[in-house]
Amino acid sequence: MDRYQAMATFVRVVETGSFSAAARHLNVGQPAVSKTIAQLESRLQVSLLIRSTHGLTPTEAGQSFYERARNAIQEADEAELAAKGAGAGLSGRLRVSAATTFARLHVIPKLPHFLAAHPHLDVDIILDDRMIDLVAEGVDISLRMGMLSDSTAVARKIATGGRSVLATPAYLARAGKPQSPADLANHEAIIYSQQPNVWSFTRDGAAVSVSVGGRLRVSAAEGLRAALLADMGLTIASDWMFAPELENGAIVRVLEAWSLPPIGLWAVFPAGRMMTAKARRFAAFVEEIMGSKPAPSQTA
Repeated sequence: MDRYQAMATFVRVVETGSFSAAARHLNVGQPAVSKTIAQLESRLQVSLLIRSTHGLTPTEAGQSFYERARNAIQEADEAELAAKGAGAGLSGRLRVSAATTFARLHVIPKLPHFLAAHPHLDVDIILDDRMIDLVAEGVDISLRMGMLSDSTAVARKIATGGRSVLATPAYLARAGKPQSPADLANHEAIIYSQQPNVWSFTRDGAAVSVSVGGRLRVSAAEGLRAALLADMGLTIASDWMFAPELENGAIVRVLEAWSLPPIGLWAVFPAGRMMTAKARRFAAFVEEIMGSKPAPSQTA
């Protein structure tokens, strides 16, 4: 039995909570995972996992082994990269979680450059507007915007973008262009369920908050984009979300004299795990591409 591979398999089983999920992440069959864990327990002569209808949880010995095995694997990976040199390409598999629209517009089109620089690296991208369980899903790095709800997360801000009140010219021609935040009460707002429906503005040091309403509420950014482009109302969104349309005039800003709080782009790493070189390199890649083409910002 390959000790390193056995440790890597056990670590993935603990982090995913099942043999089947670990097998998917490792690209092997579930019987192979079960056999590896059985051989590992036989060699160590100790039970490492408690099996129940609710899944798998490590025993006390299993938890201790997991923590040391995880650190050993990460240190081995780092040592290998250091031996190859800073200019060496990455290898293995990198799992990235990202908001669907942001990844589609800004990350995936640039991925050919990253993959070309690391020809031995495979990248899995999980597209989901919600913050998923990074450990359970075996994610190495997550790209998230806005406030982070998990206070235990290890995160680093890699970019800051503007936010604006946005609408199509066709909607404004039909409904009129608001001149102040108070005018929003007379407009149809498209509500993004992952953000509050109270919009806060500042101008010349004065702050104004407005509660908006609308008949349509969407749970994903792609739905927000579709609704706005269908002339269904106005909304607040990051300029990143509508970068192509702001460039070509299909979407325009309103209330430009009023400022909205900026939005942060965060690289989030699984809590309790060492940040891998692959995750760090990918975070630097995204930071570079967002810095080289900053999102247009609202005029104060």
